[in-house]
Amino acid sequence: MTQNTTPTVSGQISGELEAHHSPVSRSAPSTGRLIGIDLARGLAVFGMYSAHVGPDVTVGGPVGFLLETARGRSSALFALLAGFSLIIITGRPHPRTGRSGRQAVVRVVIRAVLLATLGYALTALDTQVDVILSFYGLLFLAALPLYRLQARTLALIAAAGALILPLVLYVIRTSIEEGNWADAITERDPLAWISGTDGIVELLFTGEYPVLTWMPFLIAGMAVARLDLTRTGIRSWLALTGGALALLGYGGSWVALRLVPHALSAVAVATDGGSASSAWWSDRVGEPEHHTPLAWLLVAAPHSQTTFSIFGNTGIALAVVAACLTVADRLPRLTRLATPVAAVGMTALTVYVLHIVALWFFTDVWHLAAIEDETMSALPVLLGFIATATLLATAWTRLFRRGPLEYLLHIATRPAQRIK
Repeated sequence: MTQNTTPTVSGQISGELEAHHSPVSRSAPSTGRLIGIDLARGLAVFGMYSAHVGPDVTVGGPVGFLLETARGRSSALFALLAGFSLIIITGRPHPRTGRSGRQAVVRVVIRAVLLATLGYALTALDTQVDVILSFYGLLFLAALPLYRLQARTLALIAAAGALILPLVLYVIRTSIEEGNWADAITERDPLAWISGTDGIVELLFTGEYPVLTWMPFLIAGMAVARLDLTRTGIRSWLALTGGALALLGYGGSWVALRLVPHALSAVAVATDGGSASSAWWSDRVGEPEHHTPLAWLLVAAPHSQTTFSIFGNTGIALAVVAACLTVADRLPRLTRLATPVAAVGMTALTVYVLHIVALWFFTDVWHLAAIEDETMSALPVLLGFIATATLLATAWTRLFRRGPLEYLLHIATRPAQRIK
């Protein structure tokens, strides 16, 4: 396995993630691996940990606020960074063409299939975690035809998707509630037979991360990857854009829910008494129990699959990426302190899978009482998961460039080199 070079604090690591293995000169900074991106990915992993093993957000106080802030937004950040990875594989800053382009496309297809398979394997452990990897697999395949587009075009497609796709999903989900056509498809779906899930219907429409409304996150990440993120002006632009989107998403929802007559009451009734007053930003609102009212489109809760939620979550993700890039470039001491978090980002697939396997093992053997009651007693469990992942990732990345599963995934895509 390839030895790893020690990360510098200039904002790059010599060599490109899953793309090049030779050092990259400073004259082409946009092709290098950015420490800030790894740092953002590490924070996303910790955010998902908090949703899976942390206390319930109802504990209140600063801890409850931090946990509530991470819910849903960390997975959106992860999806945005997945789009970044897709562009790195297919060519950054310029898309690959010819034989190299065909090989890159095949590599993405292989990765997508393997991620989906791994996701279903983890789902079969029945940990009550909504595993995102199978959805990622289909997201990669769906976004792949766009890999040659430039940043402006990708950003426009992401914005259009955020505006249109939630409406499409609402219509489809309403028709599913009123009919049985989705069940008929699932009964004939080989993917459903093999995986023991609702198959393609779940991936596209009914799952926790439906591809239809998570595509904008991935495409937005592709647009970000097309930019030269080492430029201070670009980072400032990302931060401002992120802030504007967050204000538009969450602020727009807050205003709409209060201006549209009976919107808040309709949401409260649909969620059977959920916290409708927090529907503009928090998952505490819950989900519609039966029929989804039209007023639900005004909600911005992180997993509500609405336009407001996509804008708000994308804004937070962009702001986090901009902050992490700035830290990596301008604050070397803080970057050194954050190196363990970046190490988690470099091994994100491995530590994500390990935490689900650990949940399955501990829940089966010891039942993880602290997690089951979701009180503050679960906080030490969350901190234990974070500390373990950080220690393992830091130790591993001192010796190797890729995490164990990242390396196996890289090996599995080598047949793409045979493409002519």
